[in-house]
Parts: sequence; structure tokens; C-alpha cells
Amino acid sequence: MASSIMNLLDRYVLRKFLEPFFLCFSGILGIWLINDFINTGNDFLRSGGTFSQLAAFYLFQVPVVFLLSAPWATLLALLRCCYQMSRSNELISMLCAGRSLPRVLAPIVGFGVLLSLFSLVLHYEIAPKFNARAKILREEVKDKTTGARDLREGIIRAHLYRDRKTDRTWWVGQMSAENPVLEQVLVIQHAPDGSITRKWYAEKAIHDPLSGRWTLQKGMIVDLNPQGEILEPIDRFEALEQRTLDHWPETPRRIAAPSLDPQFLTVPQLREVLSVNSDLTTAQLAPYLTALHDRYALPWNCLVVVAFGAPLGIVYSRRGAVQGIGWALVCLALNMIGHNLALAFGKGCRIHPALAPWIPGSFFFLLGLGLLWMRSENRDFSSLFPRKP
Repeated sequence: MASSIMNLLDRYVLRKFLEPFFLCFSGILGIWLINDFINTGNDFLRSGGTFSQLAAFYLFQVPVVFLLSAPWATLLALLRCCYQMSRSNELISMLCAGRSLPRVLAPIVGFGVLLSLFSLVLHYEIAPKFNARAKILREEVKDKTTGARDLREGIIRAHLYRDRKTDRTWWVGQMSAENPVLEQVLVIQHAPDGSITRKWYAEKAIHDPLSGRWTLQKGMIVDLNPQGEILEPIDRFEALEQRTLDHWPETPRRIAAPSLDPQFLTVPQLREVLSVNSDLTTAQLAPYLTALHDRYALPWNCLVVVAFGAPLGIVYSRRGAVQGIGWALVCLALNMIGHNLALAFGKGCRIHPALAPWIPGSFFFLLGLGLLWMRSENRDFSSLFPRKP
């Protein structure tokens, strides 16, 4: 009998939370859709896009919008739920019946965990892929020539790459991280003092991933003295007289890495980039390492919101309601701002990239646990700020 009553109360609390949650989420999604359509939708249609393309464009953005709006919907629904139960004395009745405050909030905490896990699944692979497709679709409508095709096929043009470990500079006319063939290639070998000692020219450079060997076709190899003068003879070769280069650590994925936007890479792709380029410096890998840990850190904002939103939403006076709701909104805004700042510091290697995405959320989660403990002990938050005599 007791367990059935507990389940009944859990369902009641969860229903009180879910109703405003879906309303808030639908409202946020609708506001975003209207605002984005006003800003970009008309331009999309004027550029020649069809309604089906427009629908696909917005469909591809739903996972990213969900990740950004779910914490706000969770907080607004939580504040309304806790405020209603506080003002109607339902919360006090539950506490007088022998339930602790954490136990009363357990259904909402469980929903926050499930929502965070769902967000984690989206941010792992689906959201980055869909975000990249939305960008490709926009470029296809605006530029129906090479720009959209390059994005769709992952083609990189006029790419410059410097490998500091081998002191080689690569200039590639056209390449793809997934294609072992590089076109219009110039490789420059630098001496320790920075002078150029050798140049490789090739119409095509083909990489064998099994042996790590590069094969150059239709080009030449030029040696230079310390003064920069060309030394004779120049090794010229055609396709039938191709040259092979062994023991070069560069790979197409490694050469293309600086041009790959971490925002559009999934977790497996980010791991591959970090694995292939593991011998590079932390500063060079910082954007990808930060993005990788952000894939795991950002989804837990829903649980962080529950941690500090629940105690701030439980009030016993009108004045306390205004203060609690205001502080809860400020905390979420500061968490979002702090998250973006931490990502910037992580990508710039001012904070360790593996820690930066976790710092803001961890701070506000611990803050929420402290506020929840104070509320469960029936302590007023104003005691944290001593008044002047």
C-alpha cells in the first residue's frame, strides 16, 4: 500500500512537471522557428529553394535546437511546478507525510537524467551530422556550382599545412580527408634554421594507408643550397616514372585536419582526428579535444538545471518566488555564457581542453546540491548574505 501511494505521488509530481515542460519546449521551438524563418527563410526561398528543401533545412536543425532549448524548457517547467506545489501547500503536505525533499523531487531528477541521456545520444553523432547537412543544403540553394559540391563531398581546395614534427610544408590544390589522392601538390622541406632544402612537385600524390607510402606522379624533385639556389640535376618524372616516399607520417586525414570544422564532426570522427594526429602538440589538437569533451559535457545541462532550479523554485512567500525565479534564470544564463567562454579558452589552450567544457556545469551542479541541502534543512538562502546591523 505504501509503495502504491509513493508511486501515485511520483506520478503526480511528474505530471505537474511534464505539462509545463512540453508547453515551454513547444513555445521555445516555435519562437525559434518564426525568428529564423523571418531572418533566413525568405532569403532561402528567394534563392530558388523549394518548400521541401526548406522543410528539410529546418528538420536538420531540430537536434541542435533541442540541445540548446531543452535546459531552458526544463528550468521554466521546474520553476512553475515547484512554485505551484509550494503556494498550494502540497509540498509541505508531502514533507509532513514523511517524504524528504530529495525524495519528492526524485521523479523530476529521473526525468532530467533521461533527458540528458537522450541529449547525449543526439550530440554523439546525430546533431553534428544534421547540422552539417543543413549547412550543405543552404549552400546548395545559394551556390549551385562548386561550393555546395565541395561541402557535400568534403573537398578542400588551396589547402596549406605545416607539419612541425617533420619540418615540411604542404600546399594542396584539391583534396579530401577521406580520399587518399591529393591533386596539385607542393611539398617543401625546411632545414632546422628555416631554409628550404628540397621541394617536391606532383600532379598527384597518392597515400597507401597500409604501408604509409606516398607515391608522386607527374612532377619533379628539386634540391636547393643554403642560399636558395636550385641545384642540378632536377629529377623530373612522368606517371610511368613515379617516385615513392617511405616513412612519411603525414596522412590525408592529418593534412586536412586544420580545415575540418570540429562543430560538424561526430564523436568517432573527432576520435579519429585525435588518433591520427596524436603526435601533434596539445595546442594544435585543442579545438578537437575541446569539441570531443563538449559532446559529453553539454547534454548534462538538463540535470544541472534540475540541481539548482529545484531549490530556487521552492518558495514560501511571494517575495521569495520573485527572488528564486530571478536567481534561477541568472544561474542558467551564467552557465550558458560560462560554457561558451570555457570552450573558447579550451580551444585556445588557456584551460586544458579536456576540462574546459566540464567546468561551468560542474560548478553550478555543486552549487545546486548545496542549495538543495539548505532547502532540505529548511534554511533560508538569505542567511548566506549577512545583513548589516
